[in-house]
Amino acid sequence: MSTLRSRLPAVTGHRLFWPLVVLVLLIAANTVYRPSFLSVELKNGHLYGSLVDILRLSAPLILVALGMSLVIATGGIDLSVGSVVAVSGAVACLYISKQPDQNSLGGVVTALALAFGVALLLGVWNGTLVAVIGIQPIIATLILMVAGRGLAQLVTQGQIITVNSDPYRTIGVGHLVGLPFAIIVALAVTLLVAVLTRRTALGMIIEAVGGNAEASRLAGVRARRITLLVYVVSAACAGIAGFMMTANVSSADGNAAGLWVELDAILAVVIGGTSLAGGRFYLGGTIVGALLIQTLTTSVYAMSIDPQTALLFKAVVVIVVCLIQAPAFRARLRRRAATPTPPTTPAEQQKEQVPA
Repeated sequence: MSTLRSRLPAVTGHRLFWPLVVLVLLIAANTVYRPSFLSVELKNGHLYGSLVDILRLSAPLILVALGMSLVIATGGIDLSVGSVVAVSGAVACLYISKQPDQNSLGGVVTALALAFGVALLLGVWNGTLVAVIGIQPIIATLILMVAGRGLAQLVTQGQIITVNSDPYRTIGVGHLVGLPFAIIVALAVTLLVAVLTRRTALGMIIEAVGGNAEASRLAGVRARRITLLVYVVSAACAGIAGFMMTANVSSADGNAAGLWVELDAILAVVIGGTSLAGGRFYLGGTIVGALLIQTLTTSVYAMSIDPQTALLFKAVVVIVVCLIQAPAFRARLRRRAATPTPPTTPAEQQKEQVPA
């Protein structure tokens, strides 16, 4: 029993404890509201169910949040990921819509390569503004956040581009070995980022740049190249997420695609335990944060909460998670709970002052 008590603070103090608790509570609430929430069915060799849908819909957010984690680890921020999502999806759908055979696999692969290249160029643009020119990250990425949305509107000419391509639709709603294809893509990208950052020195270098860029430069680290690299990776992840979002609805809307996804990505990173001050990042925590946000979003719509109230409800839950996760806030609550309550009435105060 004493061993359990000694281990309890270490467990509750883990950065993922409270996000996982809230995630379990959300799943439990959905199960109570809709008993079939946890059911998973196998139809025609494919898995279906609410949990599978949450994982599938979380895939784009997980990708964007992974790139955001690396950017924040360097002490930066990327507000342009939503616009990159819109641009990449618009370029891909525009190219496919111009093909005589939209189901041509070669045409779809070419569209993906072209759109992915555009996303990389946008990442280079952000990285150059931040690392080379020296503009503050929030300002540099805010420029592309606004201009990129206009670029997406320019590509689509202010219209919604609809495609009828089965290969492209597979990215959003297709299946592979029974699982949604989007989940497999997100898992593959996550494993790649994890291997590159945790099995090589790259992750340590990124954290060194975020901890003290000048000190890391003096130690021989090419801080500017690392900073440029993380913005390119962030744009690449956002570009792939753009394919998923547009393929999910078989259309590209330059105005709505990826709208506010940058805020959800930042929240996922913070909920996962990564500090906005930079210096450290936690990929596992980022994934948990993305799953929590998507589960919360799904719960809000499944429970028929008014759309105007949904954002407020979502914000309240996120604030609660961030507060209970913050060590300083928990320490303050413990100190307040441990402080004895002073006497309130004059009689009680006089009784306290009488010597024994």
